Amino acid sequence: LLSSYLTLFPAAALQVRNLFNLWNDALLTGDPDAVAKRYSREGVLLPTLSDVPRSDYEGIKDYFVHFLEKKPLGKILEGDIFIGNNWAQDAGIYEFTFQDGSKVKARYSFVYVFEDGQWMISHHHSSLMPEEVVRPKAISETEVRNLFGLWNDALATGDPQKVADRYTKDAVLLPTLSDEARYTNDRIADYFVHFLEKGPTGRIVEGNVKVGPNWAQDAGIYEFTFADGSSVQGRYSFVYAYEGGEWKISNHHSSIMPEAAVDAMKKVASNA
Repeated sequence: LLSSYLTLFPAAALQVRNLFNLWNDALLTGDPDAVAKRYSREGVLLPTLSDVPRSDYEGIKDYFVHFLEKKPLGKILEGDIFIGNNWAQDAGIYEFTFQDGSKVKARYSFVYVFEDGQWMISHHHSSLMPEEVVRPKAISETEVRNLFGLWNDALATGDPQKVADRYTKDAVLLPTLSDEARYTNDRIADYFVHFLEKGPTGRIVEGNVKVGPNWAQDAGIYEFTFADGSSVQGRYSFVYAYEGGEWKISNHHSSIMPEAAVDAMKKVASNA
């Protein structure tokens, strides 16, 4: 049993490290409440993928709602433990493996305090690996094209939010059939509510891929086939950015094929 007199135990460092395992076990439950309960009453969380400091139970729980959707499994790669009087610190580098097989490393600091007879997280600071943020993330042209497949798979779910989640936090959608530019996740999801009612399946007819440092572009012509058997072609531009350990859509511009539209407008004008 880990008592308040950590410094008296030769194996105290291992006991401190085991506190991470308790937190990791809470992640495995998939329950944000179970994770938030590992934090002290005045616990502070500075999370990896949110700019908002979380300094109360509800705020900490809220962060883990979305994080747990990825089914994370954490492990400490390296770290250093310091033990004080009724508190302990574990800081270093950890790695998360997600359900889709992807992995991401981050830096961590845990400060633990003895509260109500058990050790709780008083302070948790998690940050991206700074060199990874700056260093270009390698991606091939084939992998860029496959990002369209992920977006198309999201369309197949019929869930507008699943589609919107393929876009970055500050993404822009200029959609084919709406005059409204979409600058927020909510408005992007809103566009797909009606679009998905048609049961669309997309394919790229032709396109050109360019790869830059931590961004990529795929532009050309795609075609959608709908549940009623109809199909339509449009022009597309996807700009992808590397955000939070995965490639997402930063800019999506979709437009109708202009020649047929112009011909139709000319016919209307000539009959007016």
